[in-house]
Amino acid sequence: MKLEEKGLRIGEKQLKVPIIQGGMGVGISLGRLAGSVAKEGAVGIISAAQIGYQEPEFDTDARKANLRAIEKEMEKARAISPDGIIGFNIMVAMRHYEDYVREAVRAGADLIISGAGLPTELPKYVAGSNVQIAPIVSTEKSAKVILKYWDKKYQRTADVLVIEGPSAGGHLGFTKEQITYYDVETYAGEIKKIKNVVREYEERYGKKIPLFLAGGIENHSDVNRALALGMDGVQVATRFVTTKECDADQRYKEAYLNATEEDIVIVKSPVGMPGRAILNSFMKKVMAGEQIPHSPCHGCIKNCRPQEIPYCITDALIAAAKGDIEHALLFCGAYAYRAQKIETVKEVIASLMNPCV
Repeated sequence: MKLEEKGLRIGEKQLKVPIIQGGMGVGISLGRLAGSVAKEGAVGIISAAQIGYQEPEFDTDARKANLRAIEKEMEKARAISPDGIIGFNIMVAMRHYEDYVREAVRAGADLIISGAGLPTELPKYVAGSNVQIAPIVSTEKSAKVILKYWDKKYQRTADVLVIEGPSAGGHLGFTKEQITYYDVETYAGEIKKIKNVVREYEERYGKKIPLFLAGGIENHSDVNRALALGMDGVQVATRFVTTKECDADQRYKEAYLNATEEDIVIVKSPVGMPGRAILNSFMKKVMAGEQIPHSPCHGCIKNCRPQEIPYCITDALIAAAKGDIEHALLFCGAYAYRAQKIETVKEVIASLMNPCV
């Protein structure tokens, strides 16, 4: 079955191209990218992670800056795609998570995707709205926990489910050992288990829960592989970085173009989670145990202890978004090194959807 034959809906809106553009923070997927993706019939996602880093009071009141920027970036996206499907990626690990979710609802999000922890209270925060909710899970265990919790406490289930595999970029929902263990074959087995969990709740609620596979989706063959595994669509992030419409600085995009396979490494986030990034001089210093001086805390992650971290992830990701690539954390997917040129969003979607592009 072809992707366009799926006939999927996100709430009341028809999904013309079953591709979700993955949320990338800080400042990588904002209103311009999300709006451009939605205009092409796919799902455009704005990352709420330190979204207000360009606002004047960010250094003194990051929460206020982020709340204002959520509205501004949604307005920007809606101006590009008035009728498209536009949502937010909001990490559970963020401080003020509830505030950001509620602001995204107020701003008119169609969908909220939430990972980096289990979004246990997300149904409460969107209650009374038409906003669709999509947890990100990586294992059968996480799928069981979140769907059982929502069912028992809120008598609600997921509207969409994103299954994020070990080839994804940024923070990963696996231990370092699991990343090494899983390959295409073993993770296909995990996907099957997750599907069985979801099927139980589809039957219970009498509704279809669309499944989107994320992590390492780079070309049309990857899309076909996802469909063969029973997925309804795919979530793609890395491919959209090297587009003209991506909100990141041109030098960040060029870092992907210049990367080799050996440059893509698993790193440890200062807040303890493993992640995937491009090896640069900044990361070499971190991996050698060097302490990187940082700015006063901007309150990004709940369990961060500024006095103990080797570097500030907010500082490092803002540097990336601004193109200061040698002093930055350059998150990327496993196949970022395959990027050869700057494309348009339209071209990326065409290459994912069609075998001859």
